[in-house]
Amino acid sequence: MIERYTLPEMGRVFSDAHKYELWCRVETLVLEAHAAAGTVPADVVEPVRAAPPPTPERVAEIEAVTQHDVIAFLTAWADNTEPRDAAAWVHFGMTSSDLLDTALAAQLVEATDILLAKADTLVAALRDHALEHRHTLRVGRTHGIHGEPDVWGHRVADFAFGMARSRDRLRRAREAVGVMAISGPVGTYSNIDPAVESYVAEHLGLRPADVSTQVVLRDGISEWVSCLAIMATVCEAVALEVRHGQRTEVRELWEPFGKGQKGSSAMPHKKNPIMSERICGMARNVRAQIVPVMEGIPLWHERDISHSSTERISLPDAAIATDYLLNLTTRLVTGLVVDTGRMRANLDSTHGLIYSSTVVSELIETGASREDVYALVQTAAMRTWDTQAPFRDTLRAEAAARGVTLDEARLDEVCRPERFVRRLDTVFDRLKDLS
Repeated sequence: MIERYTLPEMGRVFSDAHKYELWCRVETLVLEAHAAAGTVPADVVEPVRAAPPPTPERVAEIEAVTQHDVIAFLTAWADNTEPRDAAAWVHFGMTSSDLLDTALAAQLVEATDILLAKADTLVAALRDHALEHRHTLRVGRTHGIHGEPDVWGHRVADFAFGMARSRDRLRRAREAVGVMAISGPVGTYSNIDPAVESYVAEHLGLRPADVSTQVVLRDGISEWVSCLAIMATVCEAVALEVRHGQRTEVRELWEPFGKGQKGSSAMPHKKNPIMSERICGMARNVRAQIVPVMEGIPLWHERDISHSSTERISLPDAAIATDYLLNLTTRLVTGLVVDTGRMRANLDSTHGLIYSSTVVSELIETGASREDVYALVQTAAMRTWDTQAPFRDTLRAEAAARGVTLDEARLDEVCRPERFVRRLDTVFDRLKDLS
């Protein structure tokens, strides 16, 4: 992921420097386990543990010759080991994927913990915003057309629960991705005892794979990326709602617009939903990683490396982009400007058409057939669309033409926006308990 969208903490997790720190950690733990079992000399452990990780530059220099990243790393690290002979026991009984998959599991768990913390923050922001606007009347829209009265907090509550579910999926995926293997060439433990694998897993907080070939099957990593994609897309759903709400014709919502901010190089009046648009665009990048990573599940026999080049791009990009999205969506929600007056004006802008469903129900209760009632109300509603006359006037005229008596007092009572949202307390009671 380019620097523009990389936040420091997540960028550090996926830096080459940190990767080599993790590689050193894995190799040292393996060496400790071997030494404890008497497989390697005990006196080599401390020199290896004390050797500083090689620099990315030095590893790259050696890899330019060897064309093998793990060998380049081992050589560069050996150069930092005193005495260098101690490094001869590093990687004993292992194959490259033992190191790569184990360190990757640790790396993805670290990234997940960062994402989970930010998801918690976003869930809380959405919850609090929804509760703040539990009584803010607005029109609910279906197909982009005014439907029935609603409250803004109801819409945001949906996002809050959606993000909470996304967070909980990622918690489960943390277990799926925190799986390692140190089982040697083709995964048969031919040159390494399974006890070594268990020792390393315990110290890294990971779980040994139930079975591995030379690699850990990529279904767990695919699950993890899919969870990130869902989380990113929930962020997009929030942003898309803001984009619609900030359209000039709607003007119910506004992104935060800072002092000195400019909306357009040509039109000084512009206040564009650039944060929301960026969220929608970035979510596409996260979703785009699902298929490449999933295609790493089927490999040739016990192992090939067709997944490797994909994952070097897709896994950091998915995590870094999701991290950025969570951060930006939280900023959007906490800084969002809600024009409650405009919401009420829009609710009233169709001259009462939003009460048509209530009118249908009321007239059915008088004993008329649903078909006749629907025809009456729809005819009156279409006349209001065409003439902008108040719906109650066109309804009254159409009812009179058909010989139907209206209970005006009863219609006054049911054609109130508050009546439509009176049962939402149950939703908001659930929302209060969301954490």
